[in-house]
Amino acid sequence: MSLKEYLPGTPFPGVIGRTDEESSPAWPAPLRAKPGAPNVLFIVLDDTGFGQLGCYGSPIRTPNLDRLAKGGLLYNNMHTTALCSPTRSCILTGRNHHSNGMAAITEISVGYPGRNGTIPFENGFLSEMLAGHGYNTYCVGKWHLTPAEQTSAAGPYSRWPLGRGFERYYGFLGGDTHQYYPDLVHDNHQVRPPKTPEEGYHLTEDLVDRAIGFIADAKQVAPDKPFFLYFCTGAMHAPHHVPREWADRYKGQFDDGWDAYREKVFRRQLETGVLPPGTRLSRHDPDVQDWDSLSPEERRLYARMMEVFAGFLEHTDHHIGRLIQSLEASGELENTLIMVISDNGASPEGGLHGSVNELKFFNNAPESLEQNLAALDELGGPRHFNHYPWGWAWAGNTPFKRWKRETYRGGTTDPFIVHWPRGIQARGEIRSQYCHAIDMVPTVLDCLGIDPPTELRGVTQSPIEGVSFKYSFQDADAESRHHTQYFEMFSHRALYHDGWRAVCPFPGPSFTESHEPFGMLKLTEARLREFDTEGWELYHVAEDCSETRNVAAQERDKLIEMIARWYVEAGRYDVLPLITPSRELFAVERPQISRERERYVYRPNTSPAPENVAVHVLNRAHAITARVEVEDGVEGVLLCHGGLTGGYSLFVKDGKLHYVYNFVGEREFHLESSVDVPKGHAELRFEFQPTGAPDLPAGRGAPGRGRLFINGDLVAQSDISETMPLLISLGEGLTCGRDENSPVSQRYQPPFAFKGGTLTEVVVDVSGEHVHDAATEANTVMARQ
Repeated sequence: MSLKEYLPGTPFPGVIGRTDEESSPAWPAPLRAKPGAPNVLFIVLDDTGFGQLGCYGSPIRTPNLDRLAKGGLLYNNMHTTALCSPTRSCILTGRNHHSNGMAAITEISVGYPGRNGTIPFENGFLSEMLAGHGYNTYCVGKWHLTPAEQTSAAGPYSRWPLGRGFERYYGFLGGDTHQYYPDLVHDNHQVRPPKTPEEGYHLTEDLVDRAIGFIADAKQVAPDKPFFLYFCTGAMHAPHHVPREWADRYKGQFDDGWDAYREKVFRRQLETGVLPPGTRLSRHDPDVQDWDSLSPEERRLYARMMEVFAGFLEHTDHHIGRLIQSLEASGELENTLIMVISDNGASPEGGLHGSVNELKFFNNAPESLEQNLAALDELGGPRHFNHYPWGWAWAGNTPFKRWKRETYRGGTTDPFIVHWPRGIQARGEIRSQYCHAIDMVPTVLDCLGIDPPTELRGVTQSPIEGVSFKYSFQDADAESRHHTQYFEMFSHRALYHDGWRAVCPFPGPSFTESHEPFGMLKLTEARLREFDTEGWELYHVAEDCSETRNVAAQERDKLIEMIARWYVEAGRYDVLPLITPSRELFAVERPQISRERERYVYRPNTSPAPENVAVHVLNRAHAITARVEVEDGVEGVLLCHGGLTGGYSLFVKDGKLHYVYNFVGEREFHLESSVDVPKGHAELRFEFQPTGAPDLPAGRGAPGRGRLFINGDLVAQSDISETMPLLISLGEGLTCGRDENSPVSQRYQPPFAFKGGTLTEVVVDVSGEHVHDAATEANTVMARQ
């Protein structure tokens, strides 16, 4: 007798008698995908500009991504939101970023529907949609879509990857992480990397290994079951980390500077058809130094920073190639719909001069050319958190102007490749139809023959806002079907409509021309009227794709129409009110799982507390007390926060109690007890008492006196003259009983877990006024995206 199945929710088709002899069974049918349904793979690069992949004209070697373009389609008119989390929300939901409450990153959310950093459940993720059609769903790599206050072990977990339709997850929840000492989460719990940097660990390789493993785990059991893999590298976001041999492959190749890079890439883009004939190269950016005006030392440093970036990108491409090769070897590549995209344009977050430790930048601590040159030979290695300067970000977006965070095309027009041998006949062709990240979900559903769901998990779904571009797969000359698209990022606004593009740059076309640093100009109603009257630019991008000819004066009626249309779209998608970096914005109180308190208790063998929910000890008196039972051979970390780039650690070594304060990776302030820690019960305590006021604009926190106590007896004291004013770590949180990632101090090797006794708990008491400087804190948070 053949097995009888029926759809859940339909009548039972078997027979039920008084006994099994008189009955016949039937089974609820398992959820199965349609026969022949393709796998779906999204590859999301971070901070990769239009002119940085080899197939887009770059001298950087990306043979594996180039192979996908040669075997599929390269799009030259794909757009994003200009920032990471907003774009990623579009990629996964098919809705605009403000519709997702994701006007910017969640760390700077405010209490308006379009800006609260909380993606509503009525905006279902593609993972949730495909899971309901028999797909395995995997998320590997960067997430950054959970409200920052909800990323700790306290949850809630409903907006972690497993809460939004992914069955497996391996990656990091925040915006960036150390590539050698990442802050890793596996499914719903934090884990340590499987190897150390000394053993050859690098995050990109680990992510690819995990992605290959997820797929193989399921395929060996159910080879016909399709998967959706959302694969997001930490590359090419800072820190630019790569083994030296990869960076050395580019030695000397950028010595002629960013202007020369732009010229060479632009010529190649025209030759290969990535750009239409007649395209002009945009102007030299007023905020970027002329290469020839730089000193020989500056040119040497900046060229090396770009060599490291180039090696990082080639290294990333190599490991993406391993993922592609695994699909090919298993016979899955032919029927895998692959879409490759970057989340925004190349990033200016390294500042005018670049950085070898972004923590300095976020703390407003000055970097000197001499210090950066001293790090030259170690750039790309685990000791530094490096990023290139503005000039390379500008060059990376060739032929467009500006960069990430701004709605000129340099911030919003990104590489996009589609590869699906079984579903697309064309090979190696270019497509110029207008597309946006919100179009990816409806295109996938169109390719799979799936209607957008009206309900997911009991929640009625909102309409998909994107437009399928499947029509473009077979017809290079098909008319674009995405007619109108608004843009807004930090009050920098733009609108596309049928070949025209209006842009209202904020605070101006450049910082130099606006005479305002990023994030310092408050947008009042009066200023907004001025910008709407005089600040809009107009480009006929159907004929001027690089936005070089502003025709606002000649086409006044068209401009007025475009401005009006922007406001219509803003009303439709919850864009208003416009918010700029200001004291009011960064003073906003956000909902917290637990209120800020004066006493924090930490215990060993618990998950690290992320930076945003860990106890805040900066610029205030505080005491750290560890309660231990000491036996022979006692040593290890009691409590630490941060890593190589900065932080503090209280630990026992060689029988003594130690405290180290690592000031932005420059200097370790060290206290060591004058006596050994005694056996038996002991209270080991560090106290900090400020002795002066912080100078936040100058990058200096409150100086103070540090003291160590053992069972109430003073055993060491010393001045700590330099402390960090704003931020302790870049993704490396607070841990009890071990140093979870990179070492705070060079005096031990992580994890340096506590042993030779029992560590019961560590209590941190915080007292005194917490000193705030809202304007400086605004710049800090805005820089880190």
